[in-house]
Amino acid sequence: MNRELQAAKQALEHLLVDGVHDASVSASTSRKSEFTVDSGKFNLLRTTLDHSLGLMAIKGHCRGTVSGNSFEEEAIKAAARDCIASAEAGQPDEAWEIAREGEGSFVSGAPEPDMDKLFTRTKELLDSVKAEYPKVMLEQVVTAHTTHKSVYLNNHGVQYESTSGSYSVSLMFSGQEGEKSSSFNGAYLITDNLDTPFLELSNIRQNLADAENQIHTKPAEGKFEGTVIFTPDCLGSMLYSLIGNYVTDGVLLDGTSLWKDALDTKVVDERITLSMNPSDSRVVNGEKYTGEGFISQDFDLIKNGVLKQFMLSSYGANKVGKTRAPNFSYAMIMQPGDTPLEELIKNTKKGLLVSRYSGGAPGTGGEFSGVAKNSFLIEDGKVTTAVSETMISGNLAGMLKDIVGISKETVEDGTGSLPWLAVDGITISGK
Repeated sequence: MNRELQAAKQALEHLLVDGVHDASVSASTSRKSEFTVDSGKFNLLRTTLDHSLGLMAIKGHCRGTVSGNSFEEEAIKAAARDCIASAEAGQPDEAWEIAREGEGSFVSGAPEPDMDKLFTRTKELLDSVKAEYPKVMLEQVVTAHTTHKSVYLNNHGVQYESTSGSYSVSLMFSGQEGEKSSSFNGAYLITDNLDTPFLELSNIRQNLADAENQIHTKPAEGKFEGTVIFTPDCLGSMLYSLIGNYVTDGVLLDGTSLWKDALDTKVVDERITLSMNPSDSRVVNGEKYTGEGFISQDFDLIKNGVLKQFMLSSYGANKVGKTRAPNFSYAMIMQPGDTPLEELIKNTKKGLLVSRYSGGAPGTGGEFSGVAKNSFLIEDGKVTTAVSETMISGNLAGMLKDIVGISKETVEDGTGSLPWLAVDGITISGK
């Protein structure tokens, strides 16, 4: 019996005392081996081992949760006592529930590392950036392999075991020329193999080229309403904010979501289909089961502009009388369009190509306002100068009703697949 399964069984046994009618345990171990490069020089090779234990108990319709990081028996007993005490101190709510059936054993990705090849690929990346992007300063590079073993058990006989492995690449860099430099930028990706040089994965080449071209910037002139083309990286963060504002537990439970009554109605442009697909081949080690013990299944959040599903937990679904989300992976897949990126740019009279957005949380209605970072001005169908001190503002849902086009090109970083998205009606404020 592996340590994760043994720890989970011990914890579940200690949770099942009088009055506890639902209990679940998740136990996992992550083993991470990584190379760290600072300012172009290897300075660290280390391996870390982390344990994680999550306990949940429902007693008298009151729910308690506890997390820990030890598989030692005394620590497990203490965690179980704390979890039950947490439930006893809670407020009763009959909406709490966990899965009643399910089992499976999953192996995915690359569970065993090839550290020699990882080192070779890392050095190759450093050498290639130095040769091909001489104005880029790699502040830090971290490449790693992580093996993750996890177990989920509950008192209804639901049991899952999962073993997965992946390689990750994290870059922090800026463009530098003399005393001038661009703002910091970064890139992150995961992959389940080392067949392809890191420089050819995701959107790393474009990000590095952009850093060189952002050393000399100027603010956009004046205030105007124009077209913004969001890169896949930036689009991902905007979509994440949109989901949080319109379709998750919190905003549906408190009634602030503007989409609370919009299921099966058109909420955005019909060209938009956004899915959460952890089983997609472009998603590395996608979610196999949810934290509530349900097998994960792909689903369309928005299909042809129509809202098809809320991102509700079983608790949230029970509270608002809707169905729970089939997964919680945020493995976002947006269907590409049929317009080349080059043509999206060519058709833009005046606007911005935005790679990063920095701003506060959107308002209840989805209004956002913040700084366009790592971005370029588009004038008369051409990308011209890099911009600084330039604000953009708009509405998350509103802008998706007013799209100009979706690129046929997409970027895959191991967590999903997204295109470039061009939208009208964004207020751009410079000096």
